[in-house]
Amino acid sequence: MKYHDIRRKSKEVKIGNRAIGGTNPIAIQSMTNTDTLDAVATVAQIRALEAAGCDIVRISVPTLAAAETILAIKAAGVSIPIVADIHFDYKIALRCAELGFDKIRINPGNIGDDARVKSVCDACKSRGIPIRIGVNSGSLEKHILAKHGAPTPAALCESALYHAALLEKFDFDQTVISIKASTVSDMIAANRLLAQSCAYPIHLGVTEAGGGDRGLIKSSIGIGSVLCDGIGDTLRVSLTDDPVLEIGAAKKILRAIGLEGQSGLDIVSCPTCARTKIDLIPLVKKFEAAVKEAGLEDVPVKVALMGCVVNGPGEAREADVGIAGGIGEAVLFRKGEIVEKIPEEQVIERLLAEICLLKDGMHS
Repeated sequence: MKYHDIRRKSKEVKIGNRAIGGTNPIAIQSMTNTDTLDAVATVAQIRALEAAGCDIVRISVPTLAAAETILAIKAAGVSIPIVADIHFDYKIALRCAELGFDKIRINPGNIGDDARVKSVCDACKSRGIPIRIGVNSGSLEKHILAKHGAPTPAALCESALYHAALLEKFDFDQTVISIKASTVSDMIAANRLLAQSCAYPIHLGVTEAGGGDRGLIKSSIGIGSVLCDGIGDTLRVSLTDDPVLEIGAAKKILRAIGLEGQSGLDIVSCPTCARTKIDLIPLVKKFEAAVKEAGLEDVPVKVALMGCVVNGPGEAREADVGIAGGIGEAVLFRKGEIVEKIPEEQVIERLLAEICLLKDGMHS
């Protein structure tokens, strides 16, 4: 089944020069961790994120002075959409709208009374700026927390819809919603509930996921599970690390799911067993490095590296191209059909050539 057949039908929202929701590709987001007042460092990090494949960048705006940094960002020629992350002070939200941020992230319930919420809605609506509602277990309203007794998935979803209703009250519907939790199962359940309850675009993420393998695994399970339900329009892999690493992690999740037009190169390989006669483990590592060096990571092709010919071509029948190892050699196959035998030392070179041929065929 194609991904677009199961994807949730969400409202399209425009963020600067980027559209999300609807049938648009899932956007990868990250957030700078520089001092926002340091415009030079912030611009440099935004450029690094964009070069890595980030689609939307969020920056923290804790003060009115920090809001001014958007002027330096735009003056530097940065074209990627910039989101202002704001807490509590509606005046900062108004200033960010005035200065030209592409999206504003707030919790409508914690910026004040109806008059303040309305002023932010009016400022954003007049300039075509969407608002992202951010909800997590630490931001629940007292009445919702009292009702549910804990930050349960149902409580998180109710809070998100409560905030959306505050914006709708003032005829604002260019809304994106994000429900995050550090507990993976809660994040999954809350987003499934939200997807059934509204048509707004949904931003996915597991908050406070941690660093290294821990952060990647938690994010992969949470974000991946919801994406496999067809839910999600943007995502961020939150890592306690260099934000640029979040982009590579997000791409790996999208590739693992095999999203059309976003999957890039998909490498499948067997775990090896006693039948394996080719030195497959180092071969796969060398192949992955060669793919990266050749700049072929984004080619939407499935490549298989299998340990033996007993079931290699059969198990990897869906691969566009692959090899199955023998003693000092391998068989090259395409779509499960064996083409020829090649020496082991030529495997990487031949596979790269096959990928290039498939790539050229896509553009002919």
